[in-house]
Amino acid sequence: MDFTRLRLLMELDRLGTMAAVSEVTGMSTSAVSKHLAVLEKEAGVDLLAPDGRRVRLTPAGRRLAEHAVDILARVEAARAEFDGEGEPVGRVDLVMYTSAAPIVLPALRRLSRDHPGIDIHLTEYESEQALALLQDGEADLGVVYQYSLLPRRFPGTLTVHPVGTEGLLLSQPSHGADSRTLTRRRLRELADAAWIASPYRGDEEALVHRMCADAGFTPRIVHRIDTLELFEELVATGLGVGVVPRLSTATRRGVAHAPLGELGGVRQVYLAGRTGGWSWRPIRVVAAYLHQSAEDVLDDVPPLPWSATPE
Repeated sequence: MDFTRLRLLMELDRLGTMAAVSEVTGMSTSAVSKHLAVLEKEAGVDLLAPDGRRVRLTPAGRRLAEHAVDILARVEAARAEFDGEGEPVGRVDLVMYTSAAPIVLPALRRLSRDHPGIDIHLTEYESEQALALLQDGEADLGVVYQYSLLPRRFPGTLTVHPVGTEGLLLSQPSHGADSRTLTRRRLRELADAAWIASPYRGDEEALVHRMCADAGFTPRIVHRIDTLELFEELVATGLGVGVVPRLSTATRRGVAHAPLGELGGVRQVYLAGRTGGWSWRPIRVVAAYLHQSAEDVLDDVPPLPWSATPE
């Protein structure tokens, strides 16, 4: 049903005469009558009944006018939301990789306080799976990453915005460890070491192979571990070494960390969403809070293409 016709019906119920509706809407009485006749055909029931020289609403007409009040109020609320007026409201399905927690969780705490009308549903997936969810419409917004030395091909249906970089570290037993930025010479000393890689993040293992190849050897991937606590336990007991993002590190007895520097590059973090979805205000508000949170923990945080100040 046409919103204009519903509004005319609502005004007729409120004002009582075609002439009064004509006066407040600026339409001629004949135009008002024609619109209401079309609405009657669309509804499939009699909405108007003759009442002397005037018309009155039938019970069905009054009921539809009651619905029209609610329908038009919702339409106005939606327009105001998209125009940036009023409180943003709606569900946003957010997907994130595990170690993005220092970015995501503080943002969601502030968001729930400032905008309780935004309902966040959070899912944890690695970036490759997260991008598939976004493409399929099963998520609205994603926090994803790529390694600077292994650029990812982002799907053309998605638009991504960089929100900063995260340093990468060599996690190694602390006994005799050198915590300065890694060099090729020091990396070659680990040619016989047992390396640890994730069983789920193929790009992480590819990065280890690439930087070790740059130092002149092929790493022995002995352990495939995804749990950070077990990863660090292996390192602390001298059973392996591996690459870990800076935000995932924790002070632990027996473990030392050295920045990879140019040998390993950095992890580049992005906000990703379907290209058409960025126009929806709740998504932009959530993105602004994530961006603000990223400024606290990431390096080289660029501005978003719109104002990133949380509303």
